[in-house]
Amino acid sequence: MEQEATVLISIEDIHILNPRVRNQIIAEEIRQNIRSVGLKRPITVASRKDVKNGKKYDLVCGQGRLEAFIAAGETTIPAVVREVSEEDAHIMSLVENIARRNGNALELLQSIKYLKSQGYADDAIAAKTNLGKDYIRGIIRLLEQGEEYLINAVEKGRIPLYQALNIASEDDTAVQRALAEAYESGALSGKKLVDAQKIISRRKHYGKSLSSPHREHAKVSAEDLIAAYEKGAKEKKRLLAQSNYIKDVLDYTSIALRQLLKDVHFTNQLKAVGMNEIPQHVTDLLKR
Repeated sequence: MEQEATVLISIEDIHILNPRVRNQIIAEEIRQNIRSVGLKRPITVASRKDVKNGKKYDLVCGQGRLEAFIAAGETTIPAVVREVSEEDAHIMSLVENIARRNGNALELLQSIKYLKSQGYADDAIAAKTNLGKDYIRGIIRLLEQGEEYLINAVEKGRIPLYQALNIASEDDTAVQRALAEAYESGALSGKKLVDAQKIISRRKHYGKSLSSPHREHAKVSAEDLIAAYEKGAKEKKRLLAQSNYIKDVLDYTSIALRQLLKDVHFTNQLKAVGMNEIPQHVTDLLKR
């Protein structure tokens, strides 16, 4: 059986295998909790076979607790020492990061990439990360296609995994049809539909990666400026014509409605169907 022991070790002897940036609010909560009630759970480390740069241990679990001790000026910390290989320690640390990632898609990507590079099958990764076989298979499929932005959207709950897979594998027409069917069936709410449309648009314009590509500023010629001005002028004319059309329709409608409201038979009919109260914005329109 694997030997475990809780000992007090020097903080200077600890090497953080997979450092991650922690939300400062969460970090402060950990520090305050340790100051008030002490360290309830020791950190977990693995003994290093070869001492490098004075570091005797690899941190497996407890980066937040370790940082809280450092912030408090402590030089030692209680730890559970495990005798495992460096590779196993690395994997244990990755699994810990995944379990506590709080929606950080970059950490998920890095962790799964490493496990895949070590030859682990999808089922094995699912077992180690406790995320579910279908979920891991879907994420790996997106990962193999370079769909970092879609993975980030899934991790943040903006779209479900099956929709991300559809977006990655189908053409735009098929994706739009699937979204429309999901909305009509009630499987997709209006807000989720808008989010999905935004994600598709962003991916179409900026690509699959999380970061937007840097665009060099192209030189603008006089012809380009004239073309842009003419395009803007045409758009303004179109909007003005549309505005005038809507105004004419509203004017006609308000005149017709005024006449109808003077008709007793019409008002009685409205009362009969429970429409005896006219909305305020309609009343304001009729007063103009």
